[in-house]
Amino acid sequence: MALVKYNNNSISAVTSAASVPSGAMTLIKTLTADEDSTLAFVNGASDVVLDSTYPIYLVKCIGIHPSNNEKHFQFNGSDDTSSHSYDITKTTTVFAAHHYEDDSQTNLRYSTGHDIAQGTGFQNFNNEDFVWNDNDQNIVVELYLFNPSSTTFVKHFIARSMTNTDQNVCVDNYIAGYFNTTAAITALQFKMSDNNIDTGTLKLYGIKDS
Repeated sequence: MALVKYNNNSISAVTSAASVPSGAMTLIKTLTADEDSTLAFVNGASDVVLDSTYPIYLVKCIGIHPSNNEKHFQFNGSDDTSSHSYDITKTTTVFAAHHYEDDSQTNLRYSTGHDIAQGTGFQNFNNEDFVWNDNDQNIVVELYLFNPSSTTFVKHFIARSMTNTDQNVCVDNYIAGYFNTTAAITALQFKMSDNNIDTGTLKLYGIKDS
């Protein structure tokens, strides 16, 4: 065994160390919003991989800012191979935690009316609270999609978002559900409830088996 010496908070004479895993999460595609009505990751288009290459896919939505006030940021999936209509039947559940900047109010509640029960509409990432277009207001999201290429099982997803609103409230939203289809998911689309995505970045990652 090699001798390990500590000199002024540094380590010397180390001959071996445990290897650090590399490549467990691979960046596949980056999309940058510029007054876009929709942004989508479509399997096979523009080098996008959304198939059996990875068992888990992660989309990070960074600094998403609407063109106008009072919008919801949303997503949906497609199981089409050509037309890509975003209307998959899904069931979801959502809840949110709130905390005001002045510490006047905090709460944790189920977001009734923002969940979906066997519906085909877009799922909101921010539910009871809107995203506004002031420069100090935006939304960030992490969305995990599991085994989208399966033709045996429904496709589960989990998302978490953080929004700072016009009322100076920090809103932490949790969304989970499943696309109720045994067809492969071939695309994911993101948009505002209406109007455009002014600015923001979407990054699609593939995650290998652990």
